[in-house]
Amino acid sequence: MCGIFAYLNYNATRERRHIVELLFNGLRRLEHRGYDSAGISIDADPCRAPVTVSSGAVLPSPPPLVFRQEGKIENLLDLELSFTSHAGIAHTRWATHGEPSPINSHPQTSGEGNEFLVVHNGIITNYMELKETLLKYGFHFESDTDTEVSPKLAKFVHDILNEDLGSDGGDKQVVPFTQIVMDVMRQLEGAYALICKSPYYPNELVACKRGSPLLLGVKETGDMRTDINVESDLSAEGHHGKPTEYYLASDANAIMEHTRRVLVIEDNEVVHMNDGAVHIFKFDSDKSRRLLRPASVQRGLSTLEMELKETLLKYGFHFESDTDTEVIPKLAKFVHDILNEDLGSNGGDKQVVPFTQIVMEVMRQLEGAYALICKSPYYPNELVACKRGSPLLLGVKETGDMRTDINVDSDLSAEGHHGKPKEYYLARDANAIVEHTRRVLVIEDNEVVHMNDGAVHIFKFDSDKSRRLLRPASVQRELSTLELEVEQIRKGNFEHLLQKEIHEQPDSQTMTMRGRLIRGGEQKAKGILLGGLKDHLKTIRRSRRILFIGCGTSYNAALAAIPVVEELSGIPVTMEIASDLLDRQGPIYREDTAIFVSQSGETDDTLQALEYAKSNGALCVGITNTVGSAIARGTHFTNAYTSQIAVIVMLALALGDDSLSTQQRRTAIMDDLYNLPSKVRDVLKLDKDMKELAALLMDEQSLLVFGRGYNYATALECALKVKEVSLMHAEGIVAGEMKHGPLALVDETLPIIVIATRDASLNKQQSVIQQLKTRKGRLNVMCTEGDAEFMCPDRTCRIIEVPKVQDCLQPIINIVPLQLLAYHLTVFRGFNVDQPRNLAKSVTTQW
Repeated sequence: MCGIFAYLNYNATRERRHIVELLFNGLRRLEHRGYDSAGISIDADPCRAPVTVSSGAVLPSPPPLVFRQEGKIENLLDLELSFTSHAGIAHTRWATHGEPSPINSHPQTSGEGNEFLVVHNGIITNYMELKETLLKYGFHFESDTDTEVSPKLAKFVHDILNEDLGSDGGDKQVVPFTQIVMDVMRQLEGAYALICKSPYYPNELVACKRGSPLLLGVKETGDMRTDINVESDLSAEGHHGKPTEYYLASDANAIMEHTRRVLVIEDNEVVHMNDGAVHIFKFDSDKSRRLLRPASVQRGLSTLEMELKETLLKYGFHFESDTDTEVIPKLAKFVHDILNEDLGSNGGDKQVVPFTQIVMEVMRQLEGAYALICKSPYYPNELVACKRGSPLLLGVKETGDMRTDINVDSDLSAEGHHGKPKEYYLARDANAIVEHTRRVLVIEDNEVVHMNDGAVHIFKFDSDKSRRLLRPASVQRELSTLELEVEQIRKGNFEHLLQKEIHEQPDSQTMTMRGRLIRGGEQKAKGILLGGLKDHLKTIRRSRRILFIGCGTSYNAALAAIPVVEELSGIPVTMEIASDLLDRQGPIYREDTAIFVSQSGETDDTLQALEYAKSNGALCVGITNTVGSAIARGTHFTNAYTSQIAVIVMLALALGDDSLSTQQRRTAIMDDLYNLPSKVRDVLKLDKDMKELAALLMDEQSLLVFGRGYNYATALECALKVKEVSLMHAEGIVAGEMKHGPLALVDETLPIIVIATRDASLNKQQSVIQQLKTRKGRLNVMCTEGDAEFMCPDRTCRIIEVPKVQDCLQPIINIVPLQLLAYHLTVFRGFNVDQPRNLAKSVTTQW
């Protein structure tokens, strides 16, 4: 295992010999961790004159010296030379990537001139992807290590940002060292602790960590206090030039001989040491580096992440509306002011921060589906638009020019338009554009459109990456001629709306949880906030019974969540089909809570059942999409099912919030809710497998789907979707009823799907599989990843492996491949995917 160590002295004069010995002693203290090579980096002779290296870079101080074999140093350096301030870094290496050798030892460098140096503990899992990118931009790699991508990526980010801001990267650095390191952090995957050094930032060190240990030790001459406060005592205002020595290490053994005043650095904290001052920031890799002016650590405790509105209120912003939209312009102003402040601009006539950068920073904060069009007096005659999950189109009209082969990058760029009269239109629907022009471009997710003085540039923006890693790629494609094919436009890159909707479920899950799933530190879920219900939770908890009422898919979604509602609330739960409740005039009492589940909010049976429950005095709760929203009228059914389950699970969490006995269970569910969009994204990778299965089943007349417990509803929903769109008979069966009739149908010709993911019913489902195999059923088994051999050791079954989540959330994961199966079955069988026969999206008349 690697070990890292750094030493920085400020106003404490030390000979180079002392610095070198201290660095190597620190490494010796880390020997117990195991190592096969070592190295250090120290400053060259003190000199503040700018230096130009062969690459053309102008350094404000000489390049740092790097030694990867201890024995060479004494012969090469004047060890008697003294430094008032100095920053050195050191590393012991246990080889993980590349053999033990000097070239693979740390510090690793950005290249000639040692413009950026890094020591690293941990493993960067995506280093090959980053290496391939950097190779394309002319970087050369000398080692086989994963670490080498870090300093080269730092140089790449540094050069790009300085180029953007018109700086030559010389003596005056306009880009903070912390910003460069944070942009590097956004690229790295894996567990790591880094300490970074650069001649561009003399006497500065920046360290960060995620998943690997890191400690900060502090020693002030003549000061033996142990209650030091990082923010007040070590800030630029607090240390008052006191002689101070700092130590960074991956293990306390390397620090304890120097000081006992140690701060444990937490994951996603960034330590910045500069001229004797220390600031420690809390950095969320999924957020802008400046949203919260990264929270200063107080005695090792960092402030928790807050919702956007709460954060902006703390910074003096006032809100006039109740909309979610109002946070966006206020966040844009906040980002604009912060970035201009960082760069020393007064935000006046000359804007040093591009409008697109501000919008991209805003995009990093936003969750959910949206399309934005932004305007500002700071940027006259400019518009910036972006989208994620909501439709957006660009229309172009040139006076006297009827061409349809216009290329966005060449014809509409500043070089291409040559002052031709133009009109541009941005809209979410083609109907708003078609009367003006038929030349349109469908904007894709995470594209940013910049219109300025007649020029248009469209950039591809990856929200999970640094905004500049690939110099957001200009989109090269032709405008299309609009022939009022609105449905085709809505499909985007998908062949059918249903296919698009299935693949958009990660975003629909994120949107469902936005503002409701409240997270605390370390990206852990903290609680549930259901604004429309918070005043009624006590009443619901006192209910004698909870009734869920719905039809079709909504009924199945509620059925899937019943067990967790009962478990966390302790209240009996029953299910009612709305039409059957009305037919029976079933009893409902004042002590009941009736929860109505409807995707559209317009289902006639459900609305009539609502009136019936209200007339009997029950508390009535509705779960539906936003009233009157485009979502309610624009989706079909797939993401409604998964989102409804998520909402009902959150309701269960809120109802059980006052119970200590279920706290651990609730925390586990909330953690998995937070990760649910990424899990859904993973399971969508089964698309090809489901297409192959559909090809095998396309000529069949019938399909049986067996489920149990939480996944009985999954079986029902799968059968419903197969029937609705592919027009194949399918039946969802609770597995416990297999011997009571269904088993008689099983033979070698009947295709069967058994849902057997890990939960309390797993052993019983395995028994069901064995009985079906005995009768030679054509089995397709859905199981948890890694369970294939356990579920079907003789490999006579077709296996569908899905990620594991908490049992109450597993139906959300399990239904996705079955939705894909229904879609591909429909295509293969030649039926209209988006207009199922004899069906409507919302049943608004009673039968």
